[in-house]
Amino acid sequence: MSSSPPIASFSPEAIPAHTQQASLEPLPPSSITSPQPRAVQTIQHVQDAQPLSELDALPLIRKICLRLHAVARQLHLRTDSRPTIEIEDDQDLVDLLRALLRLEFDEVGTDEWTPPYSNGKPKATLLLNSERIAIVAKKTRPGLTDKDIAEQVAADSGYYSAHNQCTTLFCFVYDPEGRIGSPKRLEKDVTNVSDRYTIEVLVAPK
Repeated sequence: MSSSPPIASFSPEAIPAHTQQASLEPLPPSSITSPQPRAVQTIQHVQDAQPLSELDALPLIRKICLRLHAVARQLHLRTDSRPTIEIEDDQDLVDLLRALLRLEFDEVGTDEWTPPYSNGKPKATLLLNSERIAIVAKKTRPGLTDKDIAEQVAADSGYYSAHNQCTTLFCFVYDPEGRIGSPKRLEKDVTNVSDRYTIEVLVAPK
């Protein structure tokens, strides 16, 4: 029988001294790099965020207005029939719309003025100053015709374009009872887009 070859054994003395010393010396601090924590990078990104442009803001406004009716209905389904907001007039609508806009916009300002159609009562307009958009909200009611709404929007537009507070007037017409016979026609007739000033009308729900 053939015998197995002897297994070589090593001892620390067999390793050159300079090799032992190199393996035991710690690495210099400058050679150790650590990536920046992801949380810090995320915070920095948020701080560097810029205000939305007008073209980016308008789709968000439309989405909120189109879903406002569903939100209003959901608010009626409170546990134990707790008190909730009732949208009975323009001011109730403005209050709810302002709260929903805060989901997408950091600053939602308000402006009050007395239009000629309000019988001396001030009306509140929502302002997105960074995006230069003014939002007027109108709830339909008995006796308010399509022609009345068009005249009101013209008055609102004249006021805000003259004061250079915005480049877009967005009019949200809330019609929960379906009082407007042809919402799309009203939107088409009143909406006006130009290089200097834009008027957009959205009726919801349809």
